Amino acid sequence: MLRSHGVTQQTLPPDPGEKIQGEEAQFSTVPIHVVTNPSELPVEFLEPSAETQLVIGFDCEGVDLCRHGTLCIMQLAFPDAIYLVDAVQGGEAVVQACKPALESNYITKVIHDCKRDSEALYFQFGIKLHNVVDTQIAYSLINEQEGHARVPDCHISFVGLLADPRYCGVSYDEKEEVRVLLRQDPKYWTYRPLSEQMIRAAADDVRFLLHIYHKMVQKLNDKSLWNLAVRGALYCRCFCINDNHFADWPPLPPIPENIVADGSIPEEEVLSVVDVPPGKMGRVIGRRGASILSIKQSCDAEIFIGGAKGPPDKVFIIGPEKQARKAQAILMGKLLDF
Repeated sequence: MLRSHGVTQQTLPPDPGEKIQGEEAQFSTVPIHVVTNPSELPVEFLEPSAETQLVIGFDCEGVDLCRHGTLCIMQLAFPDAIYLVDAVQGGEAVVQACKPALESNYITKVIHDCKRDSEALYFQFGIKLHNVVDTQIAYSLINEQEGHARVPDCHISFVGLLADPRYCGVSYDEKEEVRVLLRQDPKYWTYRPLSEQMIRAAADDVRFLLHIYHKMVQKLNDKSLWNLAVRGALYCRCFCINDNHFADWPPLPPIPENIVADGSIPEEEVLSVVDVPPGKMGRVIGRRGASILSIKQSCDAEIFIGGAKGPPDKVFIIGPEKQARKAQAILMGKLLDF
């Protein structure tokens, strides 16, 4: 049992429109704790150790969540409770109290698409998010295991993942409702006190992550599990470009000995960053994305653009080293053509 002190508790029933059955039902009624003081968090989370290793669901909410935005809430999902860490009322102190856990190798953070969350944590609070299981990456790896061809830019959305009966089979219509509210008022997550809708929406973003995690881990083979760990680490630092080439980040997970023993040693995966001269990004992307799509189709690597959230002048390539270098060479060739 996790220990915590002085917690403000909000227990909300599941949305009436949800149809939750079987194993998923236990996650729909766990208590929700709104946290503004570090003492309200579980001790085992605040003080990571090898003796009490944890797996938690994790997400962040905020205004224009990236290096320049504002992180407002961090959601932590445990098997028996959900904690909403309120960075607005709790301030930097409550976020910094979470730093050891978020950087710890003893606590696995299950998250769907970690890139911008990691960027916000790094630039706003100096936190290097580490040891993540990214369910978006896991979904793609399972598809690859099952023999499906890789499709560029075909990344499962969180709503789509929840709806997939193989992992959860739960509809999440309220997600779109909140998106509409965010388009109408981007400062939605800054308002206090938190409304019932805000509490429910924040909790629902992590409520089923542990259930999905256990389903996915059962499907992944040893090589895919290693790929998942490496890609998760690379995705965490994707938009967190710094001057020392990530020397202050934890090392990437080594290839496990059991995979090496099988004789099929996988290629190391890398993150490659390409600087694009001012005014040239539009040409790199091409009309309706045609140019960048052609590169993605030519290489077995993921390619991300900093875009409006930034950094706007860089292209990030993640994949097996040869494929990443190939994508980089094609991209540099296009820049030279310009």
